[in-house]
Amino acid sequence: MGNLLKVLTREIENYPHFFLDFENAQPTDCERDVWNQVNAVLQESESILSGLQAYKGAGQEIREAIQNPNDMILQERAWNSVCPLVIRLKKLYGFSLRLERALQSLLESLTCPPYTPTQHLEKEQALAKQFAEILHFTLRFDELKMRIPAIQNDFSYYRRTISRNRINNMNLDIEREVNNEMANRMSLFYAEATPMLKTLSTATTNFVTENKTLPLENTTDVLSTMASVCKVMLETPDYTCRFNSEDTLLFCMRVMVGVIILYDHVHPNGAFNKSSKIDMKGCIKVLKEQPADNVEGLLNALKFTTKHLHDESTPKNIRSMLQ
Repeated sequence: MGNLLKVLTREIENYPHFFLDFENAQPTDCERDVWNQVNAVLQESESILSGLQAYKGAGQEIREAIQNPNDMILQERAWNSVCPLVIRLKKLYGFSLRLERALQSLLESLTCPPYTPTQHLEKEQALAKQFAEILHFTLRFDELKMRIPAIQNDFSYYRRTISRNRINNMNLDIEREVNNEMANRMSLFYAEATPMLKTLSTATTNFVTENKTLPLENTTDVLSTMASVCKVMLETPDYTCRFNSEDTLLFCMRVMVGVIILYDHVHPNGAFNKSSKIDMKGCIKVLKEQPADNVEGLLNALKFTTKHLHDESTPKNIRSMLQ
């Protein structure tokens, strides 16, 4: 099967088990069109993360302007500090829209008849790798964003200043770049604790809603199979030793958590229900066996960004594992 190999000869608890070569999968001719479209987006992901990581904010300038409302020099300094930051925030938001479209293109390819989701993952390994890369990027982005409160502070100051319109003729050309409608959408995006995960969850839900002739299971089975792939690779030394980089372990963990969250938002019963096709107990156990520094953010993502964890149908032992 190329880079996607069955790694176990038995089915444990009826969960699918595969080894997917996240490091080396290359597109076939059938995959290439979609792969090229998605790759054009993913090529920008590292620069997006670098830009977010370097975000310093205009906290000091804003504080000085607020404390001295009649000092127009300080008002102008704060405004001129915030405007370039808002342009940067617009770029990050715009990338989320491109990522959303890329995800939906991958879902179309990985769920369409006549193949089952598992057959798609076997035949279209490079697209599965790109799907994983989107999830990996998403969790990295959201981990960074949660550590930068300046983003919301800067954007709030920008919106307040625009609405008051106190600074006449002072770089208000920015409204051509970020009009009121764009500002509203950006505000909703950055108000989310995990904006990229929210974007992907909504995109996946919309994909299911808009494709009424496609069985829900076609989408959820892609997610549950990917979760099982990652779990098996993480818990099986014979397969983790195949990785060329230690970073691939963290990659697998992020991807596993990402598909669990998507599954939980898309499936009516969620990921934690006993009927779920994801072995949640096994996935959480695998995470807890890793160094705490590597998994704290991922466990928090399962706690705070899933939809069904606190449902009555969630087994108590699962809930207690995440406390």
